[in-house]
Amino acid sequence: MVVQIESLKRFCRAIVEEFGGKYLRSPNAIDVTRLLYIGKDRGFPRMLGSLECIRWKWKNCPTEWAGQYVGCSGCPTIILEVVADYDLWICHAYFGLSGPTRFLHKHVLHDIMTTCIIMHNMIIADERDVDASIEDRMEAPTPEVEMVLDENTRFQQFLARHRGIRDKDTHIAL
Repeated sequence: MVVQIESLKRFCRAIVEEFGGKYLRSPNAIDVTRLLYIGKDRGFPRMLGSLECIRWKWKNCPTEWAGQYVGCSGCPTIILEVVADYDLWICHAYFGLSGPTRFLHKHVLHDIMTTCIIMHNMIIADERDVDASIEDRMEAPTPEVEMVLDENTRFQQFLARHRGIRDKDTHIAL
């Protein structure tokens, strides 16, 4: 059993290192424009994708850990939250465990779930537009989205939004 677990750890680590850059990338300006165009065409303007939250019952959870992972359902649960576009490309994912998580090897669990997401996105990229109808293959217009790539600018924007949220005058006005 130790050999299989060690092999799984190495496999997952290799997949994340080799393919993470390509299959875990954030949407670029072209992707965002395409998603906005498709969303508008389908009656959902300004919507990039959909949010899905999946909760799995962990039926084989070790008894000594069960209390740490009990969620709202009253049994050990593992949670996956995903933001996906219309063809199910996962743009963002959060994997967590219910309750006060004290998993001994969080980095291993992270690598396993990240590997699953990478492999999912590989399949989507390979099969994208295979069965799509002609109208679904429409090209989006030239990007009109301005992407801010500078991390310092993004952080400053975050701080400005946070200050706006914490502003007492705004709070009182609401």
